[in-house]
Amino acid sequence: MKLSTIFAGATLLAGITMAELDPIVIKGSKFFFKSNDTQFYMRGVAYQQELPSSSTGGTYYKDILADTTACKRDVPLLQELRTNTIRVYSIDPEADHTECMKLLTDAGIYVVVDMAQPAESINRNDPSWDNALYKRYTDVVDEMAKYTNTIGAFVKAAVRDIKRYIKAKNYRAMAVGYAANDDAEIRVDMANYFNCQSEEESIDFWGYNVYSWCGDSSYQKSGYKARTEEFANYSVPVFFAEYGCNLVEPRKFTDVAALYGDQMAKVWSGGIVYMYFQEANDYGLVTLKGDTASKLPDFFGYSKQIASVNPTGVKKADYSPSNTALESCPTIDGNWFARASPLPPSPNPDLCTCMDASLECVVKDDVSNKTFADLFNTVCGYGVCDGISTNATSGEYGSYSVCSAKEKLSFAFNRYYQEQKAKGNAASACDFAGAASTKIPKSPSSTCSSLLDAAGAEGTRAVTASPTGGSVLNSPSSSTGAAHPMATVSSVNIGLWQLGAYAVTAFVAGFGMILL
Repeated sequence: MKLSTIFAGATLLAGITMAELDPIVIKGSKFFFKSNDTQFYMRGVAYQQELPSSSTGGTYYKDILADTTACKRDVPLLQELRTNTIRVYSIDPEADHTECMKLLTDAGIYVVVDMAQPAESINRNDPSWDNALYKRYTDVVDEMAKYTNTIGAFVKAAVRDIKRYIKAKNYRAMAVGYAANDDAEIRVDMANYFNCQSEEESIDFWGYNVYSWCGDSSYQKSGYKARTEEFANYSVPVFFAEYGCNLVEPRKFTDVAALYGDQMAKVWSGGIVYMYFQEANDYGLVTLKGDTASKLPDFFGYSKQIASVNPTGVKKADYSPSNTALESCPTIDGNWFARASPLPPSPNPDLCTCMDASLECVVKDDVSNKTFADLFNTVCGYGVCDGISTNATSGEYGSYSVCSAKEKLSFAFNRYYQEQKAKGNAASACDFAGAASTKIPKSPSSTCSSLLDAAGAEGTRAVTASPTGGSVLNSPSSSTGAAHPMATVSSVNIGLWQLGAYAVTAFVAGFGMILL
């Protein structure tokens, strides 16, 4: 029987004492309040504001949790909607979130924060798991671990590595999950994929983005009945990570009564309605004019429905999960192409740094990354890219597939150069239309030698050793803590914040926050 604490503890940050929300724990497929054993249901609202189209520079999102003025304006409106959970799709891990988190905590609101941001996320059309993404996700983990009100991969390796990271950092208890869109062809396979093989590589909760109940639909016609039956025996908590079809306006939200009613509340732990701010996609509950928020018809429609629901669920002490087994991993077929084992290698910045330093032929520093695709096409045509390639269907991953694009391109250039050098053709082998040049390789340290030897000359062998003094992500047995983060990956299809598969970490803590 699995019992995981999701929200725990109180915190003191920047001189501000934050009241502790009741910790949330996971038992079987349900969330519970720790203090009184009652079941926890999310009454959530997606809370993210898009940047104006006139915005310039390298910022692709607005960190709403760093905007104290906005939080002071919006938290009372969220309270009017009986909100106990918000979902935020991107944050700046270097920003100060203390004030907003305190306001949310005082209002009894937990927070779900996705780990990705639009420029740094896992693209389901070309999924990868590398050092840059890992750093983004762990930076978010480091920032949000401060707060006890956080709950919270298409690339399953992200789930594995974020779990390891939080455990190694000895952070408070957290859980790791995934939020997926409603893709009829792969919905069952995807849910099984993320909850199979082993607990160390499997999610702790499942979020589902559902927009199939439009207007005055019904439990059966909307597909809610079928989805509920599909997840009836799922072994971890499931909830609607997004919902609220807007094909019929204004939205009446008649699905709220079904979601929190007797038939669905036995399986689902509530949901997160999309969304708070009015944007071009026309899903808003409020609209902004300057710094003033005005309620839209959807606000009143949702408010009416959410005010009338009160699922009681089951007491934790009275609940004995019968659905504790992991799912069977999906087989490769015409719709599903991801093998559950082996997974991609864990990101390892030290390995990539060692490899790059050892090369004799590398990409020039002034080469634009816009030309990388053509350069990869050229050099990989010579059969030298096994060490950087990935194939999720066959389960084959190059040792250096976790490295940056520039590091991988340099590796391929060098592999070709070394082959030609051995044939006496070195003079013109490190050029690639002026994109490459030779350098003197550095003598590797003993640590680098071990890593490079493990990868092999072609970079096709598994590297399991953790570099001395390096990151924790390759050290599944070196950690000392017992905390587990919630990481989720959301793949959604509506608006700026639904940009493919996001890997995210969801922290679970006692004072009002969930990360998805």
